Amino acid sequence: MIDLHTHTVYSDGGLIPAELARRARAAGYRGLAFTDHVDDSNLRHILESQQKVVRDYCLYTEIELLGGVELTHVPPPLMETVVKNARDLGAEIVLVHGETIVEPVVQGTNHAAIRAGADVLAHPGLITPEDVRMAAEKGVYLEITTRKGHSLTNGHVLNLARIYGAKLVINNDAHGPEDLVSREMRQKIALGAGMDMQEYEQAEQNSLDLLSRLRKSSKTDVSQD
Repeated sequence: MIDLHTHTVYSDGGLIPAELARRARAAGYRGLAFTDHVDDSNLRHILESQQKVVRDYCLYTEIELLGGVELTHVPPPLMETVVKNARDLGAEIVLVHGETIVEPVVQGTNHAAIRAGADVLAHPGLITPEDVRMAAEKGVYLEITTRKGHSLTNGHVLNLARIYGAKLVINNDAHGPEDLVSREMRQKIALGAGMDMQEYEQAEQNSLDLLSRLRKSSKTDVSQD
């Protein structure tokens, strides 16, 4: 299992990064991304704070770690610039807080995130067919989420992803240890959204593929520096 969407005390999570990593490993996870909520006010601070833990602790935690961000309530016209800024500051993975139906996210955020080339569009809500098509074309992953509330539109996301060939990942949006759901529960939530077993297994493989690609890219960037 891999969770590419988590939060620590640096935003609205309940654990410091080291404990979240340990809790995830104990729950059976093999990969984890720290993706705290950011805008331009805290982007640099959070990435700098994460990087030492990701770089040094992964040698001992027995779990693959990525340092990243979830761009949250960033105005759509600024999205491309902030995605670039995050990557320039060392973000290994960039998520965007999508248009979930349980929060007042500005319309157009999904489109801006995909257009900017974010790695994952989190809980995209009632995403449009046009945006799902663009996500497929640009290689932006769409999230099937285990998190209460955000998960209400998982079936809609899945149906459009099937039609247009967009890739899916399953994430917890974990804010605390209780959100690190078991393999059995991940599977039940995926099947409850309408996935068959092949689609569920492909979504889990997509997470592994994305994790491997981003870690490889990060190591390449470090060696070039």
